[in-house]
Amino acid sequence: MSDLERDSLPLPDYDHHTVGSLQSHVRSLGAQEVETLLSYEREHGARVPMLNVLERRLESLWDGSVQTDGTQPAGPGPETAGDGQGGSKVDPSTAGPPVNPPSHGDPTNPAQPRT
Repeated sequence: MSDLERDSLPLPDYDHHTVGSLQSHVRSLGAQEVETLLSYEREHGARVPMLNVLERRLESLWDGSVQTDGTQPAGPGPETAGDGQGGSKVDPSTAGPPVNPPSHGDPTNPAQPRT
């Protein structure tokens, strides 16, 4: 593929994308654009992680997924989890055991070294 053809790929500077950036940016592409990138990747780099991302996105588009502007998180984040209040669901009933102060120790705790 010539530089001119490479410059016409749906994602600018595609060859320098990482898997993480591709996962984000590919959400803004339609099926035809993803197929173009998939064909290019198979012919040039054949990087398995990139092929996996492109193939999964193409399948999701065929299954009815919609294009986004590529800035939304891939799945529900803390702002949409649970009751919509966001943040952690930690409260005293889910807290772990108390931690011994590092300078004092607990002589009944077998996991602490003896001095």
